[in-house]
Amino acid sequence: MSLLADSISHRMSLVEITRKAIAPLQALRFPKPVACVYLPLDYAFSVHRAFLERYGRGKKEALFVGMNPGPFGMVQTGVPFGEVAAVKGWLGLTGKVRKPAMEHPRRPIEGLECARSEVSGRRFWGWAERRFVTPERFFARFYVHNYCPLAFLSETGSNITPDKLPKSAVVELFSHCDRLLQQVVATLQPELVIGVGAFAELAAKRALGAAAVRYGRVAHPSPASPAANRGWEPLIERGLADLGVTLP
Repeated sequence: MSLLADSISHRMSLVEITRKAIAPLQALRFPKPVACVYLPLDYAFSVHRAFLERYGRGKKEALFVGMNPGPFGMVQTGVPFGEVAAVKGWLGLTGKVRKPAMEHPRRPIEGLECARSEVSGRRFWGWAERRFVTPERFFARFYVHNYCPLAFLSETGSNITPDKLPKSAVVELFSHCDRLLQQVVATLQPELVIGVGAFAELAAKRALGAAAVRYGRVAHPSPASPAANRGWEPLIERGLADLGVTLP
C-alpha cells in the first residue's frame, strides 16, 4: 500500500514520527458526547520521548498495539499502558508532564505524581516484568504502541473509547492513526503485529493491509473484562503461544 511504501522509503526515528503527528492530531475537533480531549504525546512528550529513545530502537520481533490512552495510564504518563508505578519503577522513565490546554476538572493531569493506578497497565507491565525480569530483555524483542494517541472524556469525566465515537467523527482521526501506525511499523519492522483486544487488531489490519506482517490478538487486561479479572497472565501467555511466540 502506498502510505506504508512511502514510510519505508524514508524510515524515520520514532521521535521524528511522533513530533510530526502532534499538530494534525491537535487540530481535530469532535462532537458531543466528547467534552474534552487529551493528547499526551504533546503535554507528556518529555516522558514519551524518553520511552521512545530508550526502548523504541532497532528491529522488533513483534509489536503490541493497544487501543488508546487510559485516564490513569498514558493520559498521565505519556507511555502506553503507562501505569505510574511501572513507568517510574520498572521502566525507569522520568520527565516533565505539563498541563494540557484544556483540563477536565474531574480528570486532572497529575503526571508522574498521580496516585491512581491503572489496572490494565499494572497487569501488562507486571506480566512483562515477571516474565522478562528487565525491560531491556522485553524491548529487545517487543514494542508497545497505542493505535489512537488521543483520550476522550464526556462532560461528566467518563472515558469514551474510540469505538464509541460517532462514525462521522472518526474518519479523519483514523486516517491519522493509520499513518502513525504505518510509520511505526516501517521503522521497527516487526514480523508480527498483535492487537491487545479486538479493536486494536482490526484497526491494525485496516491500517496495514497487505503489508509483510502477520496479525494476531491477545486478550485485553482491562478490569472491564471478566476473563481478565479471573487471571490475565494465563490468557496472554496462551494467546502468544498460539501465535508461535516463545517466552523465556
